[in-house]
Amino acid sequence: MENRWQALKPDETLSTPLYLQLSRKLADAINAGWWQADEALPSERTFSEELGISRVTARKAMDVLLEQGMIRRRQGSGTFITPRLEQPLSRLTGFTEQLRLRGFVPSSVWLERGVFPPSNEEVIKLGLSPTSMVARLKRQRLADGVVMAIEMSTMPVAYLPDPQSVGTSLYAHLDAAGHSVVRALQHIRAVNASGEIAQLAGIRPGEAMLLITRIGFNADNVAIELTDTYCRNDYYDFVAELKR
Repeated sequence: MENRWQALKPDETLSTPLYLQLSRKLADAINAGWWQADEALPSERTFSEELGISRVTARKAMDVLLEQGMIRRRQGSGTFITPRLEQPLSRLTGFTEQLRLRGFVPSSVWLERGVFPPSNEEVIKLGLSPTSMVARLKRQRLADGVVMAIEMSTMPVAYLPDPQSVGTSLYAHLDAAGHSVVRALQHIRAVNASGEIAQLAGIRPGEAMLLITRIGFNADNVAIELTDTYCRNDYYDFVAELKR
């Protein structure tokens, strides 16, 4: 740990304020995996003693990371690393696979699983008959026990006759049943959380979220999945690689 403290120590000879130097070094350390998601950071007092800086400097550095969504404070418990999921936009993957690739432990809290008549939106986007039935799945998606998103999926019952049988991963279930989603159209937009979504996500009503609407197609180019995912914007990064 001695080498790490040395790497975090601000340089007093530079014109950049010490708290900004420290916040940048801490951000680099967090991104490098020095601390795991939801792990406690050392206290401001520890930073002060180990780095030879004032507690005010340590606190201001923490405030910068707090504003950037990299850490969060828990009353009476300390400061903890915020889980973040970096999701590439060029590859079709499910939530569970993405989390496992990033070293998180995925889990879900089921809110609703059943068979229902389709809504007008579901009829249009999935190309259904108004008299058909759909399977709906609604759940909280968690990473290392932290709610990252609220997800609502709809599928024709022909492809998901028993929604209760879905485990952690919908895509793994569909693969096993021979109904793989091979491509998808995905739209991302900013929305304000409704009272219900805010309560489920653990945020304030009206707070900004990212809404991802995905229509998934099988190998026969039939739309078999409609999923709306409300993502906490402090936990998600979307990355697009551009080439020319």
